[in-house]
Amino acid sequence: MKYDDASWHSGGNFPKDLPDEAGATHIAMFVAWAVLNGLAGEMHMEEFPDERERLKARNLTPREWFLEVCDGKFTDDDLNDTGNPFAARYYDAADTDPVSYMADYSEAFPDGEPLYSVPDEWDTYSTIQPMIDRRYQAWLSTR
Repeated sequence: MKYDDASWHSGGNFPKDLPDEAGATHIAMFVAWAVLNGLAGEMHMEEFPDERERLKARNLTPREWFLEVCDGKFTDDDLNDTGNPFAARYYDAADTDPVSYMADYSEAFPDGEPLYSVPDEWDTYSTIQPMIDRRYQAWLSTR
């Protein structure tokens, strides 16, 4: 199953002043969080251990890592048996659902910053990380 794809975001109303890669930043922040929090799928564990370590050491930004390792695509292969049901509930939730990744992402960057203009930086990750942590803990408590 494909949860998201950077290419889905770079057409249509995508800001012309941004590189296409900017359409991957919001996806990358979530997938990087999942990998860094023990929810990585077998592919990341077996095929990309060096890249995972570079991400963990912050030698790559989340988007750089995501584009290099996942080719801009977020699929169920990226996550393990715990990560997939969490992503299905939280990441794949409707934008109108108050318990959705996109609702939290929009809340984390409320200063009128368009979705695609949020920078690919570890500060961005540090802003969204506690929100994902809270949602994950709440989700775990309902299992």
